[in-house]
Order: sequence, then C-alpha cells, then structure tokens
Amino acid sequence: MTSETTTAVNLNLDFSKSVIVEAANMEWSPSPLKGVVRRRLEREDAEQGHATSIVRYDPGSSFKSHTHGGGEEYFVLEGTFSDQSGDYGAGSYVRNPPGSSHAPHSENGCTIFVKLCQMQSEGEPQVNIDTKTTEWQQSPLKGQQYMPLFENDRETVQLIKLTAGADLKFIREETIREILILEGEVTYKGNDFGPQSWFRFARNEEAKFTAAKNTTLWLKSYAR
Repeated sequence: MTSETTTAVNLNLDFSKSVIVEAANMEWSPSPLKGVVRRRLEREDAEQGHATSIVRYDPGSSFKSHTHGGGEEYFVLEGTFSDQSGDYGAGSYVRNPPGSSHAPHSENGCTIFVKLCQMQSEGEPQVNIDTKTTEWQQSPLKGQQYMPLFENDRETVQLIKLTAGADLKFIREETIREILILEGEVTYKGNDFGPQSWFRFARNEEAKFTAAKNTTLWLKSYAR
C-alpha cells in the first residue's frame, strides 16, 4: 500500500499498486477559479485528463461552462451542487456522458466526490439518482445492504451499508476496486478510517474491512 498527498501531476496512476488516501487530513489545493478548492486523489495532468478528486465550492462560487470530453461522474457529499439541468443535494449520484457540458455552481456551498475522463467514448447514459429516496436492497451477506447505482460491461457502481461489526471482504478478482467512505468508520489492517478515506485496490488484491460503527460507502469495480 502507498499513501500519497502530493498535488503533482501523474498522481497515483500506477493501477498495479493499491492506494489509501485519508483525504479528510489533506490540505485543500486551489483550482483555476476563486472559491473552488480540491483534494486530489489521482490525477493525470494539471487541469485535464483522468482525475479523481474531492471538490469544495464556497457559497456563491461557480465554474464557467465547459465540456467533459471523457465524461464526468460525481456524488454530492454535502450541500447542494447546481447547474443548468437542476439542483443536486447531498446523496445525489450523477453521470454526465462524454461530450456533455455544464456551468456548475453552488448557491450555499457544497462538497462533491468527482471522477473525470473515466468513461467509455460511446454509449454512456446520463444518470441521476437521489440515494436519499432510493430503496436499499438486502444483501445475502450478514449486516450488509446495497444500492445499485450503475452497471455496464466495464464497471459496477453501488453504495454499501454495513452495520457495526459487519465485514466487507474482497476476494481475488480481475478488477480494480475503489471505495470512498461516506459516513461511519471501518477498520482495515488494524487502522481506523473515517469519512473521505479513499481506497483503490489493484487487481487480485484481497481485503477485509470491519465496520467500527454503522457505515455507508461508495464502491466501484472496474476493468482497466
């Protein structure tokens, strides 16, 4: 495992290595626009290409209209994120396909988890799910519920809810797996991790998490 908090380009892009970043402990880095700052988790280039970040909008801040050539996927962690298509409150999961454009802003401030330039070039749908009003499904595994968010032949995205003491285990699989803790706390290899802790596991990496308290996390599995 590696842990890296630098803001350099080509950050955490060796997908043969597993990565843990406790983003809540990172300093915020400036963006090109005033009032918008971010915590970089993985990044290909300074202001373009593959990127995964936690981004905070101060009240009244905005970005100019721009196009996402490789698509945009985000989850609203706090507050309300807005663009010309509507307002997205905490718990909103949104996918904007490649070639889509918007002018995002936040009237009262917000924090989002966002992934850029990581979609297929064709066939990606627009997705908008309010996870606060979507029904959870019972897992066959003890102490787990799940909420499907998206699936295609390349990736699967879902929320996982663990009751205190429940385990989440990864067996060896030919996929990369990413986790972001949304609320609660997990124990992994004897260490405790809380909200905004981000994990990326390489192919065939085995892992076991135990919920130290009731916990909700975002989980993506994908081929690369």
